[in-house]
This record gives sequence, C-alpha cells and structure tokens, in this order.
Amino acid sequence: MKMIKPIVNILKIIDNYDDFIIGFSGVISDGSSVKSEAVTALINLKKADKHVVLLSNSPQRVASIAKILHENRVPLSLFDAIITAGEILHYHLKSKAGVYAALGSRYYQMGSQEQDGVFSGLDYEQVSDISKADFIYMSSVAALEDTTDTYLAELEHAAGLGIPFVCAGNDTSTYKSGKVCLAAGAVAEQYAVLGGKIITVGKPDVQIMNYALETFGTADKDKILLIGDNMTTDIKGANLAGIHAALVSKGVHVNYLGEGYIPDVAKTRELSNSFDVSPDYVISNFRW
Repeated sequence: MKMIKPIVNILKIIDNYDDFIIGFSGVISDGSSVKSEAVTALINLKKADKHVVLLSNSPQRVASIAKILHENRVPLSLFDAIITAGEILHYHLKSKAGVYAALGSRYYQMGSQEQDGVFSGLDYEQVSDISKADFIYMSSVAALEDTTDTYLAELEHAAGLGIPFVCAGNDTSTYKSGKVCLAAGAVAEQYAVLGGKIITVGKPDVQIMNYALETFGTADKDKILLIGDNMTTDIKGANLAGIHAALVSKGVHVNYLGEGYIPDVAKTRELSNSFDVSPDYVISNFRW
C-alpha cells in the first residue's frame, strides 16, 4: 500500500502535474450548488496552463452539466473536455452495438422520473408497466431517504422476467442536495445479487478513463492527477489507469472520514484497505 499524503490545498503539489481529471459531484458540486473554492482552484489551474478534463459518472449529458456550470458562472473555457456517463450511454443506445443490440426499445424508468436526456432523439419508448419493458433504466433514486429495499419488490419482479438493468454510473452513493444518499449503482448491484443482468457505464471502467486520457494525447501518466471523492469509482479508476489520485474526504465518504479541514490519514488508509485501492493524496476539499 502506497503512502497517502495529506494536503490542505492543490497548490502544494501543482508543480508535479500537467494534466488533471476532475470529478463533478462531491468535488466541484456539493449536490445542490457549485463550490466556490473549487471554482477558484479551476481558475488558477487554467492560469497555471494546466489541462483539465471534467469526468463525471452523472447520468446527465454534457449539455446539462455545461448548463449547470454556466448558470453558476463557471467558464466552460476552464475545461479542455467534459465527459459524462450519461453522454456515453446515449451514444451506446444510439449506436445499438454490442450488448445494446439486443436490448429492445421499451424501457421502464425506476427511481427518479426526471428526464436527463439519455433517450433524447432516440427511438426508445418509456412504459409504465414493468412487465411490458425490454429493460429497466435508472438514473437516480426518487427520494434522498430511499434504500435498496425501496426497490426490492420491483427488482424481484424484473429479475423474474429476465430483463436487463441499465444505468449511467457505477456509484453506490452520491452527493444530492448536500447529503450523501443512495445511487443507482447500488440498486444495480442488488439486481445482480438477485441474478439479474446489469449494464453500467462509468468510472472505474478503464475504457471510460481512456476517454479522458486521450484528451491529453501522449502525456506522461506520472504527470496526470485525478481528483475525486469516491474510492470505488474515482480512486479505483485512477489506480487501474496507472495515474495518480487525490481523494476529497468531504464527499461521499464524509460520514466516515469526517468534516475536518485537515484530512484524517489514518481513517483514509483504513478505507483504502477495505476497498483495496489507494489515493496518493487526501484533501478535505478541492481548493487552491
């Protein structure tokens, strides 16, 4: 296990890296608004002539994330690229290649009924009866207090029908309205336990990581740093891609790692050991 170094700001290590992969939820956003100190950090990275890719497991498409950034007065020029799981899933559904070829066209949307644009302009039909669906789609939970048990009856029914479960993002928990809550990835995992087939798109999948790395061209991986708040998606993704990583402790793991300005290295190491992944650094928030 590598040594995990606590840092209070990104400025401390800025000279070590040329390229940055930044998460959205828990890093730039707290689930309800954009963090001002994160914006300041992004502005200073741009001034330092660093390259930044926003890589998110959000089910929203790039245009939606760009709109959120614009509404919060975050210049889009701060990013060399914006990549979301929702955009990638939209592309896969459109191309109908691989596992998507036999998916069918009728979907039952589980959890939140908000439309995130994944099916926009595509030949898919939402149905209200799960027994008439070719597959399940889930973007997020319907309510902050939801647990996997909230969806268990529907999942058991669907598993009996033998239809696949599709979701953008592998996160089992996420930041929403400033709170840590259940994410679609956890519901997908429960479906797999019941014997159902799942199709997920997002970090830590190496292919998704490569989309971001390709933006940097032939960059030295030792000069690339990922900043994220999730051990199982962000940090694991960085480890699999062979790049460095910094964990934001006041993200989805805040209930375990605490609210301290100085990150708790001992607890971070314990968490790393439990997930068998390891960041190079831990920082309480993404700040300059």
